[in-house]
Amino acid sequence: MSKSALQFTGLFIGMLLAQAICNRICLFGVAVPMVFIYFIIRLPMNLSVNWVICLSFFLGLGVDIFGDTQGMNALACTVLAVCRRSVFLLYFPREDDLGNPIPSIRSLGIAVYAKYMVTAVLLYCTVVFLIQAFALKHFEITLLRIISSTILTFLVLLGFDSIATTRREKRL
Repeated sequence: MSKSALQFTGLFIGMLLAQAICNRICLFGVAVPMVFIYFIIRLPMNLSVNWVICLSFFLGLGVDIFGDTQGMNALACTVLAVCRRSVFLLYFPREDDLGNPIPSIRSLGIAVYAKYMVTAVLLYCTVVFLIQAFALKHFEITLLRIISSTILTFLVLLGFDSIATTRREKRL
């Protein structure tokens, strides 16, 4: 196995275990950190869409098993995996400069990476909480949960990324 495959395997397992712990955290009854989607955000952009969808589905399924959430995370992870490249290209349109980047603060810069991450986290939180509510009866609470969970998850993932990036990554 290559070094990067081992790193992503470790990241997959680490994020799954971290989310099992974070499922017990709920700030003010509304904000839940969704740290495991960091794995989906960090996947290389030139990885096949089929691989990204499969890995994302199994990650979401693992979180569903640990969290007893009946497939909500698997569906939301699959939606995020399908939209991931389009979201990335919204903020980084130069596909010829893409090469083989693993999205990070160091490779993309803080502005582009923050926009990409906020959009991805917002998309994921919107899908999960709309599925969970399954109605627009309590729309204000659902909207509050989406916004607060997006902010909390973004801050936690930004911290993860500042720790996880290495100096060897190439800046675009």
